[in-house]
Amino acid sequence: MMFDEIKEIWGFVLATTPDGTTVTIGQIVSVILLVVVGYIGSRLIGYLLGRRLSSTSLRPDIIYILQRIAFFVLIVFVAMTALSLLGIPLTAFAFATGAIAIGVGFGAQNIINNFISGWILMAERPIRIGDFIEIDNTYGAVEIIGNRSTRIRRTDGVHLLVPNSQLLERTVVNGTLIDREVRTTVRVGVAYGSPVVKVAELIMQAVKEQPETKPEPHPSVVFEDFGDSALVFDAYFWCDVGGEKFLREIRSAIRFRITELFEKSDITIAFPQRDVHLDVRHPVEVRVTPGARIDAEEGR
Repeated sequence: MMFDEIKEIWGFVLATTPDGTTVTIGQIVSVILLVVVGYIGSRLIGYLLGRRLSSTSLRPDIIYILQRIAFFVLIVFVAMTALSLLGIPLTAFAFATGAIAIGVGFGAQNIINNFISGWILMAERPIRIGDFIEIDNTYGAVEIIGNRSTRIRRTDGVHLLVPNSQLLERTVVNGTLIDREVRTTVRVGVAYGSPVVKVAELIMQAVKEQPETKPEPHPSVVFEDFGDSALVFDAYFWCDVGGEKFLREIRSAIRFRITELFEKSDITIAFPQRDVHLDVRHPVEVRVTPGARIDAEEGR
């Protein structure tokens, strides 16, 4: 008896299309279950595919693209299966969705623009996952290129969400577009009178001793300028970029080593200073009045 009631409810007709196709409660429930299970299954398959491909030599951005393609293919398959369960022909669905898309498109231009821009970024690959980029004077590493926005981790650890369309419309500096090598600089100032040749040799030694610096292209040390208070040297060297934090750590290690080498060679690192010349042809008279002394003590 209960089975008959459930069967009757399951077959209850909710709507009838102009061509005579009926839509029952059972069809609606089946479609809902199919969509939920299909969505979860698509995400799970994409996740397992990513884990499987991560053990290969493929780049992270390629793996992410393959995950998204697999996800959307499965979603389209689920949608077509749901339509067949409802008995809706694909031609009618295409006409209806086209009309809806035109209406929604006017109110969701930015969303659609960012969605299409995301696929352009993945196809042309001017920016890839793991790249170190600069946009609007902000530096960071690309972590995810999503459907609407790209997530960038700034050098201070804060995450930045940039709409995909802005990455195509604005000027973006990608320091790792061709390869992972980047050049950086360490500036050192030594006191006047220091042996400049010895200074250059010690700076070069400090640079070459760091395992992160690359022997090719060759590092170089340039006597840059006669500064106001120092003889200025610049050390140029290349290393594999791992983010601005990584570069700062390399530069810091080189500065520590330069300080050690200079101390052993009695070379003084310069600091700002000013020479004051007094005219001593006449005696310099300095007076301290009692009132001024009292005022000074009260001011303390």
